[in-house]
Amino acid sequence: MPRVLIADDQPAVIEALRLLLKGEGFETRAVASPADAAEALARQSFDVALIDLNYTRDTTSGQEGLDLLARVREIDPTLPVVVMTAWGSVELAVEAMQRGARDFVQKPWDNARLLTILRTHTELATALRKGERLEAENKMLREDGGAQGRPLLIAQSAAMQPVLELVRHVGPSDANVLITGENGTGKEVVARTLHALSGRASKTMVTVNAGALAEGTFESELFGHVRGAFTDAKSDRVGRFELADGGTLFLDEIANVPVNLQPKLLRVLETGEFERVGSSQTRRVDVRVLSATNANLKEDSVTGRFRQDLFFRLNTVEIYLPPLRERPEDIPALAEHFLRLHAQRYRKELRGFGPAALEALAAYAWPGNVRELDHVVQRAVLLARTDEVRPADLGLQPARTEGVERRLEEMSLEEVERLLIQKALRRFGGNVSQAAEALGLSRSALYRRMQKFDI
Repeated sequence: MPRVLIADDQPAVIEALRLLLKGEGFETRAVASPADAAEALARQSFDVALIDLNYTRDTTSGQEGLDLLARVREIDPTLPVVVMTAWGSVELAVEAMQRGARDFVQKPWDNARLLTILRTHTELATALRKGERLEAENKMLREDGGAQGRPLLIAQSAAMQPVLELVRHVGPSDANVLITGENGTGKEVVARTLHALSGRASKTMVTVNAGALAEGTFESELFGHVRGAFTDAKSDRVGRFELADGGTLFLDEIANVPVNLQPKLLRVLETGEFERVGSSQTRRVDVRVLSATNANLKEDSVTGRFRQDLFFRLNTVEIYLPPLRERPEDIPALAEHFLRLHAQRYRKELRGFGPAALEALAAYAWPGNVRELDHVVQRAVLLARTDEVRPADLGLQPARTEGVERRLEEMSLEEVERLLIQKALRRFGGNVSQAAEALGLSRSALYRRMQKFDI
């Protein structure tokens, strides 16, 4: 139902417009002053504004209405405004149109013409906002590589059966889910499976990696911004919550949300309300939130690094993913899956893994978990010289430190950095927070390096 904001200081005019518009399927909100109109716009969104140009303080010049028009344009540049006045003139109509009004009607109005104007501009505004959202969604899909297909959760081991049971029970609901486990265990795959099982499956699942965002861009990324909100804000931007409206938002590495922004995240989870950066207009969304972390959020909530009320709001249900070393039965099936994907990608004919290669896969500790297995198989597909993957193609070596110093001078700076990060992650069992602290990096800086090196 289209929502119309009516601003007029005459009760009889307001009542007449209410009766007319209600009978034609419009929802109305009426206010009697420019100040009340601005407040209403700041609290909720409308599809069109129908505002008088003259109010009791100055009944003839139209200046109050023109000032309100400017304020409306400031709050919501996409909102169509139709102005009306009993003291209409061509000059005033032209000035209102030049300042951004979409149309002009004179009192007493013609019902048919007024309804046509309102319907036209609500339809145009809806199309404009859909276009803005579609453009932002397409940009997001290009950035994310379009990974929106049905996920494949490969889990045959006993350790993964509780995970599958929880996914089956929780997936169809709208409950917020916190997915925990070491880095690389497949938390995003579980999130996509939960989304695919839900009633929101036909809608978009939007992903935000909090670990890869700088603190200065985090709020804009989640909630969007308006033009001029900060130096580089050259145009309005739709945030991830708006993109996920009606669907699912996956907040990966949730422990990296800055403490000063956690109250805003809590608010949108509790009420569905937020404002774009630089705007006072409150927007509403209907979003299911899935989140993931390898940190101990319960401990962080006790120490104050993470808000306890936000932790409880995210953690309606927790799904813990065991590391790959605790589910070795799944390694052959996962490896075969990655082999098929990469063989198709690189157009190579491969029969599978030789017995010795399977033994090497089973013997390895997999500090990088499923993600590391994926990368190892990809490398093997590229290097394989026969139609069967051999141990040499995998390039797996047991963890050792002897001789590392002798080889450092032969390594590039990037290779040394990658080695140190891998060693730190192994040392702390995949805990990114502890590894980052040991390396003298922030969590977000370490995550960026891990992405760079495919760790």
